[in-house]
Amino acid sequence: MEKKLLCFFLAIFFLTLARSGQGRPITGNYSTFNLVSDGVQTLQQPNLLHLNRFFSSNTCTETYGFLPCTTTVLGNVFLILVYSYFMFLGAKLLSDGSEILLEILGPGIIGGLFLPVLSSLPDATIILASGLSGSTATAQSQVSVGMGLLAGSTVMLLTILWSTCLVVGKCDLENSVAVDQKDTKVFSLTGSGVSTDIWTSYAARIMIISLIPFIIVQIPEVFQATSQSRLAIMISLIVSICLLLAYSLYQIFQPWIQKRRLAYAKHKHVISGILRNLKMFTLGKLFKEDGKPNTDVIERLFRTIDQNSDGNLSAAELRALVVGIQFEEIDLDIEDAVAQVMEDFDKSHDSQVDVDEFVTGISRWLNRARHIARSGKGQDDLSIRLLDNFQQQTKKEQDLLEDQNDEVVETIENAKWHAYKAVFMLLMGTIIAAVTADPLVDAVENFSTATSIPSFFVSFVILPFASSSEVVSTLIFASKKKSRMASLMYSEIYGSVTMSNILSLAVFLGLVYFRDLTWDFSSEVLVIIIVCIVMGLIASFRTTFPLWISLVAYALYPLSLLLVYILNYVVGWS
Repeated sequence: MEKKLLCFFLAIFFLTLARSGQGRPITGNYSTFNLVSDGVQTLQQPNLLHLNRFFSSNTCTETYGFLPCTTTVLGNVFLILVYSYFMFLGAKLLSDGSEILLEILGPGIIGGLFLPVLSSLPDATIILASGLSGSTATAQSQVSVGMGLLAGSTVMLLTILWSTCLVVGKCDLENSVAVDQKDTKVFSLTGSGVSTDIWTSYAARIMIISLIPFIIVQIPEVFQATSQSRLAIMISLIVSICLLLAYSLYQIFQPWIQKRRLAYAKHKHVISGILRNLKMFTLGKLFKEDGKPNTDVIERLFRTIDQNSDGNLSAAELRALVVGIQFEEIDLDIEDAVAQVMEDFDKSHDSQVDVDEFVTGISRWLNRARHIARSGKGQDDLSIRLLDNFQQQTKKEQDLLEDQNDEVVETIENAKWHAYKAVFMLLMGTIIAAVTADPLVDAVENFSTATSIPSFFVSFVILPFASSSEVVSTLIFASKKKSRMASLMYSEIYGSVTMSNILSLAVFLGLVYFRDLTWDFSSEVLVIIIVCIVMGLIASFRTTFPLWISLVAYALYPLSLLLVYILNYVVGWS
């Protein structure tokens, strides 16, 4: 985190240097020859020294009076990328800090009310920046950026991320249920997929209910009573706030959603703790030259663990192996870890692991871990990483625990220090998101002007990836190919969309109402409603999703953009 913050401040420093410069000639001869700049006096002459090819412009306004701006396409692309990274960094800090705080404090008012609001803070700051500054006319022009983010986040989560999780996490379907970690049918559209639990379906239904404010604000357009649009905006704003409070209270008093978030966060910290703190030794390279597991080394490792040399590993000997792991941020349940290792390795169910079972189990884990540990840093580094992955698998069965066991939380050591760390991360994430939002909106608006591409489409495609920090980690956990993890992934997606539909929309409606802006977003709202209803209904009435459904979800993304374009620029809704 410290490196990321250092990069942030260094980037801000260099951006402030990337400003236009001018100099004057020291003689009265303004020919194009023999010009030398002393950098003292600014003269508006055509032959002056200019350092503004990339950033400077006579027609753009510097954000905060010192951040660079430009009207060129290339310059705005650069600025959008830089500010998007800053926004992503802020969102990541908020996400990580929230998870640490949730683990320390557990479900309750903090987890039910405070943390869900923080998770949507990056989107809210961008929406505020899009319509809060400047005159009413400027706000009316830039607020399309906020609507683009609002619609783009929902559509991206329910189409690109949803379907990619399905593709990455697919397993073989047997009797209409996904078999954990069994993926032999490759890309069979009907023979492979994922399975979730009923609680995930309930989360999808809640997501559909969160569409009520969107439907209310569309009523005047449906009945062509545009004179009542301001009243509809006010009612929709009130309903959004009420739904936000109701959703937060629901999590406090019916905390299964929080428990799922807590299980999701704990699982990430268990894995990261193992990867960072496992101390293990090897007796040779774990991989042969051809990339296959080295069974000779694995057998020597077995003999090292087999303390009484009886050819079998008992629970006590496995416990000695697990105790060798050192954790800092989590307190691992050793007995539970040993039981999980035994259950995974002991295929003969005789409460012992023989050498063949050990070699088979380790080889299976090594083959799965190759994709994670692929880094090109050499075999020795790879072996260490894969032993980390081996010990990581001691938590294998944890993912299969039922919901009532989600609330079992391992004690976090140095809880006070981690609480301060979490608060600092939340504070820095909030500051970075707040400071970055305005220049990011300006860069998107300037890019839209330079390319004649409507700002809605620019923000629809780009900004959701900047304000969401969970895309990469979600895909990593989807790759575990377990129904339990699939349930957690999709619950997180539906929960994020729900918060966007009520909190982010409430912020947007507040801007439109209190700044007296014109409501001209019927096509954008229609896209949100269609995507949420289609994906929500699919998830509400089934718990197994064959691979072919991912094609439907992927198709909804370009179709959403096409629908907005047709309604606004062909039909003339805008």
